[in-house]
Amino acid sequence: MISINPYIHFNGNAEDAMNFYKSVFGGEFTIFQRSGDVPGSEKISAGEKEKMIHVSLVIGNGITIMAIDSLKSVEQDSTFSNKFNIYMNAETEAETNKIFALLSAGGKVKIPLKKHSGVPGLECARINLAFTA
Repeated sequence: MISINPYIHFNGNAEDAMNFYKSVFGGEFTIFQRSGDVPGSEKISAGEKEKMIHVSLVIGNGITIMAIDSLKSVEQDSTFSNKFNIYMNAETEAETNKIFALLSAGGKVKIPLKKHSGVPGLECARINLAFTA
């Protein structure tokens, strides 16, 4: 298997979330496509044409974070669940601290970052996605 990459469904804030991830992890957008720019977009409501149909952020080491906005006009719906975490490994303790600080800014830290046998975690309230670091 080459790689497994997350594809995250958002309720209208995929663009903000992916720009936030880019500010934290770096990388480059390889696809940044809006719903109104694809064939069949006539089925999409006018208010949803600016929402994201596909975003790919390549952050290195074979990792791509992908996202989409769920569109109610075409019967898509996403319900937030805290039953999904993304686990990441940093190369150094300094990198871990930096990424944890960036992801937790404006969020609610459930378990403070520290060395222990458990997994530290945070809920990134800004984008409604839980992370473990």
